Amino acid sequence: MNPLGNQYSRRIQKLENLIQSLDLEAFIVTDLFNIRYLCGFSGTDGILVVSRGGVGFLTDSRYTEQARAQVVADHKIEYRIKNEGLINFLREQGLSRVGFEAETVPFATVRKWRNDSQKIARWIPVGEELLSLRGVKAPSELEALEEATRISAKAFDSVLPLLKPGIQEQEFSLELEIAIRRLGAEEKAFDFIVASGSRGALPHGVASERRIQAGELVTVDFGARFAGYHSDETITVAVGSVSPKHQEIFEVVYQAQQRAMDLIRPGIPLQEIDKAAREYIHAAGYGEFFGHGLGHGVGLEVHEFPTLNPRSKDVAEEGMVFTVEPGVYVPGFGGVRIEDMVVVTENGYRKVTRLPKELRTLPC
Repeated sequence: MNPLGNQYSRRIQKLENLIQSLDLEAFIVTDLFNIRYLCGFSGTDGILVVSRGGVGFLTDSRYTEQARAQVVADHKIEYRIKNEGLINFLREQGLSRVGFEAETVPFATVRKWRNDSQKIARWIPVGEELLSLRGVKAPSELEALEEATRISAKAFDSVLPLLKPGIQEQEFSLELEIAIRRLGAEEKAFDFIVASGSRGALPHGVASERRIQAGELVTVDFGARFAGYHSDETITVAVGSVSPKHQEIFEVVYQAQQRAMDLIRPGIPLQEIDKAAREYIHAAGYGEFFGHGLGHGVGLEVHEFPTLNPRSKDVAEEGMVFTVEPGVYVPGFGGVRIEDMVVVTENGYRKVTRLPKELRTLPC
């Protein structure tokens, strides 16, 4: 009987299928997000070796006890020198044709593996074939994602009354972060974007010392991390009455998001979802001001597989979780972004984020 727990057994099986399809004997996992996904380890140093003969986890003395408690694997081994421990394990297991994560392993590391394992192992880079490993979320992952969005939504509502003329973007960002932590998040998901007035034209306008003024739009991009999983949500609100042009841009972005989400269902190419939003924004006269992709996967990382952009070659699958976040950014004037996380369902989609995205006008 396989000693792995059910959820990790299913995940390992995905990698074992890839190992077989690529005619490998083993696969070395060093990316910490992939390690956590495959065996449960949440520390900061370790190596997972998956082969047809079983699963081995290697780490140093700092994490031996943690590995004993967390890791689901056939072998748990403590090493003194990382490379030496890995090469010895490959030798003992008789593994020679070994794949590795080409997208994340530094060339210097691969060179050292090759030098230290002469006549023992042949190293095979694996790139795109590995990207979809974490693409479809299991029920337990969805539960963690939903809790992260619940925390971030409750935190946002609790600090929203602070969003008034005179408050610094950084002050509001800090209050939001504190609220998220108090409500049970492990950490904020990323450095929050709070972009007011003309700074709204910065897609990644991390909170600054600027003081928010009446008659401005404020874009807030925020999220929480819970049980290793992240939320990612963007709301644009009006502080007092805003101009007709502000309202027009907001409505264009809002309608673009709705048209994109209306297309979501299993089997649809992700570039088609992007296209729906992009064409609507272009027809409204703002095409040159929407320069980024429509969305990205969210899970153990804030940005992961899949991507929604004009070049995407992937299709929506039931269980995928990704953002839908069109934006318009007009230099010198300001901008709007609206972002929700969705999960693809059997017949369409369901929102994972829960805050309303219609334009809210806050009292001054």
